[in-house]
Amino acid sequence: MKVLIVDDERAIRYSLKEILEMENYQVETAENGSEGLQKAQKEKYDAIFCDIKMPEMDGTEMLFKVIEEGIETPVIMVSGHADITTAVDCIKKGAFDFIEKPLDLNRILITLKNATDKASLVKETKILKKKIYGREMVGESGSIAHLKDMIGKVAPTQASVLITGPNGSGKELVAQSIYQLSQRSMMPFVEVNCAAIPSELIDSELFGHKKGSFTSAIKDHKGKFEQADGGTIFLDEIGDMSLPAQAKVLRVLQERKLTPVGGDKEITVDVRVIAATNKNLQEEIAKGNFREDLYHRLSVIVLKVPALDERKDDIPLLINHFSEQICGESGKPVREFDPEAMALLQNRPWPGNIRELRNVVERLLILGGTPITVQDVKDYVL
Repeated sequence: MKVLIVDDERAIRYSLKEILEMENYQVETAENGSEGLQKAQKEKYDAIFCDIKMPEMDGTEMLFKVIEEGIETPVIMVSGHADITTAVDCIKKGAFDFIEKPLDLNRILITLKNATDKASLVKETKILKKKIYGREMVGESGSIAHLKDMIGKVAPTQASVLITGPNGSGKELVAQSIYQLSQRSMMPFVEVNCAAIPSELIDSELFGHKKGSFTSAIKDHKGKFEQADGGTIFLDEIGDMSLPAQAKVLRVLQERKLTPVGGDKEITVDVRVIAATNKNLQEEIAKGNFREDLYHRLSVIVLKVPALDERKDDIPLLINHFSEQICGESGKPVREFDPEAMALLQNRPWPGNIRELRNVVERLLILGGTPITVQDVKDYVL
């Protein structure tokens, strides 16, 4: 493991360096915050020890720069007795911990182990979430490039997002991409299929219930909004939500409070809302099927996911991506598609969009030859 020590006192730098090297850490040093920041920007460290009082750039300023630039290395502040208040304030602002001068060997090693253990846990969590949510948005067409650009701008904000597009076009993937790039990516991501929840259960599912509030309520149940507290809730197919449920969701968005079914106390929640629909909500408003005030709450940002027929240049890329993915999952060699087979697939209509394309690729990999030919496409697709 690699550690950076930032301290203007040469004796402390080298004594700390010697201690850590005896414990088999790789150690680099810097004599002020400016030098330390430059090294942290160029190298990946498992932990940084940073003195508070230094010339040019002090430890507090360096910490803020590290956090501002998204450097995820845990920072341990080194403080004299007079700096304890500042050190505690640094922890509130994002430092992992502080150790007090004169340095204690056991405290140094314990604090460093805790910091690196936490960093490893965060890394493992991100890898796991990437496996769960990290499906890649494949495509180089103009419409997809624009969508990716919009996601990059929207994700770091707290704005509500409404994702529109036909069934199977990848709206869920867009929602997950926004979540992964947001400041809430280490907090829950809770998905709700509004079309799949019976109207009589929607209140309980979204807002929770208390034990005994109805016949089958044998224990307290946290609703989806409470489960997503601090994170993001994805309301898929929100155009299919009933009007009474829409009114209650609107209240949660306005007041950030909810009351479980059978409860008498309000619960405060901090949730970012991403919604998706394959319906034209403006038309649904005109028909009286969707609340206009809820629409305006949800549509701070509207992202339109194009149908696959609107981005046919991406089909070869998607076919190759799905082929690699499916073969990798089954442990088999990646199969190729003849250019003629690829062209035939690219030019046919895709009413089921990305979902249909993936199913077709999987079917051809199971039933087709090596490589996949025009005849395979005619036999198993057209």
